[in-house]
Amino acid sequence: MKDVQNERDSRNVAIDRVGVRNVRYPVVVLDRDNGTQSTVASVSMSVSLPHEYRGTHMSRFIEALEGCRDSRIGPAALEALTQCLCGKLDATEAEVVFRFPYFIVKRAPVSGIESRMGCDASLRGTCRAGEFDMVTGVEAGVQTLCPCSKEISSQGAHNQRAAVRLDVRMTELVWFEEMIQMVERSSSAPLFTLLKRADEKYVTEQAYANPRFVEDVVRDLAVELNQDGRITWYSISVTSAESIHNHDAFAELRRDKRGD
Repeated sequence: MKDVQNERDSRNVAIDRVGVRNVRYPVVVLDRDNGTQSTVASVSMSVSLPHEYRGTHMSRFIEALEGCRDSRIGPAALEALTQCLCGKLDATEAEVVFRFPYFIVKRAPVSGIESRMGCDASLRGTCRAGEFDMVTGVEAGVQTLCPCSKEISSQGAHNQRAAVRLDVRMTELVWFEEMIQMVERSSSAPLFTLLKRADEKYVTEQAYANPRFVEDVVRDLAVELNQDGRITWYSISVTSAESIHNHDAFAELRRDKRGD
């Protein structure tokens, strides 16, 4: 049959990224406490398309993904998958992103009762001119209490749930659990799925004793990341769903420590 994708294109326009997105796929990832964790990822795969090709072969993305069905998704699997895509699709660049729910067991601060809490995790691998790069990410919920509200109010202070997105490049393994703990340490207080009454009292008072603007969360997290020799680059985004405003507050910071 005629290979329409391989037809020559005369418009002389190369495309940065072309591929497939939102492919639901079962995966196994590393888990610090249990060895591995099974989850379901939303997978995006793309390659660069030279100007002379009319299109790419979409089925080959899925073929490449099926080739790593029995692999744990980590640096080795991502590098192999991106290189496979470059080879299958005659591309100089390929990118693969796995986004998936990741669950940790959290212990309530007073009662010690355990419950599972989910966060959004991601692994992004890129192969460019034969060089591989990987970025690991988590998005975790925290609590922030407004320092200004506490200062000016005679009773209480407004607080809210915030989402912190942290992406890092590393020279050696930094666990998802470690990244989540870093995020929580920078906040007013962490979140829990299950709390008893004594736990609620503890967390409420913890947040009141540790007021944080979104700017504070970003800066405190950056200080810890700067001191971690395993991390060479990071990107932080904090979004607070303001409880007394009809809008969100946010702060973002990106640093490449190799250039410092």
